[in-house]
Amino acid sequence: MLENNPLSERSRVPNTWRSLLVLTGFILIGMSVGNILAVLLLISFLGNSDGMASLDILNTLIQSPESVPNGWYALMLLQATAHLFTYLVPPLLYWYYIERKTWRNFQIRPLLPSYVWLLVLLSVLVSMPFNSLIIEWNAGMTLPDAMQGIEIWMRAKEDQLAELTGFLTRFDTPLQLVIGLLVIGIIPALGEEVLFRGVIQRKLAEQCVNVHVAIWVAAALFSAIHVQFYGFFPRMLLGALFGYLYYWTGSLWVAIFAHFVNNGFMVVMLYLYHRGISDINVEDNESVPVMAALTSLLVTAALLYGIWKERQKVLG
Repeated sequence: MLENNPLSERSRVPNTWRSLLVLTGFILIGMSVGNILAVLLLISFLGNSDGMASLDILNTLIQSPESVPNGWYALMLLQATAHLFTYLVPPLLYWYYIERKTWRNFQIRPLLPSYVWLLVLLSVLVSMPFNSLIIEWNAGMTLPDAMQGIEIWMRAKEDQLAELTGFLTRFDTPLQLVIGLLVIGIIPALGEEVLFRGVIQRKLAEQCVNVHVAIWVAAALFSAIHVQFYGFFPRMLLGALFGYLYYWTGSLWVAIFAHFVNNGFMVVMLYLYHRGISDINVEDNESVPVMAALTSLLVTAALLYGIWKERQKVLG
């Protein structure tokens, strides 16, 4: 059973739901510590000439970051601090001190050939047109008339997040590109994969008879935590992709790499667009041709099949 589903390896904390509750406590504490630390760092970063800073500046930063001097850098600092103490530090503390495991225990299968990394890279890039079609469909989703009030609130939150995201993804200088790759590419790839694939997916697999249930539930939680209602399904598909890559390859580094490729590609393309080097704006909501999306889906499926076949060879 371990050979077929190594995700279900029993841990020293056999009660799955109790251990997930403990993990949630770690996350809430980490989130609180991260928010406090972020505020202290921002007060120092946004301090005036007298070395003081007003909390009003922090409120303005969130509501209207473009009106704050160095607002882009301040928001990136806020994003990095909050993310580290919400997604990366808590699950690692849980993993090391509650489960009494190390990073090596995230490795669940023998390493696959090096060219699998190329297949992973291509899988993420080739899947983007199909995922864009799902993004377009999800963004156009409407609720019944009886839920119109909820829909108005959801749209308002979505527009607010989109405006903030648009400000954060204006990469105009090489320094901003490097910061963007770190804060939007590397840190989320590490933190979210450790939390959702390395810990939550593993813990759910202990409880679920079918490992696929664990992968999809972890993917749904991964999407829901972003609180973007009109991007729920495409992000869940991405989460499932990362989950299967972890399951098939046995290496959390592969899932982290795939996550970074997805986020890093967007950062680089936005940088090239804002510098006038490329005419492609990946933030445009232009319709993706159905044939292009279907071709993307078929080629992605073929690449994933290749990764799965390599896993079968390893299992013998």
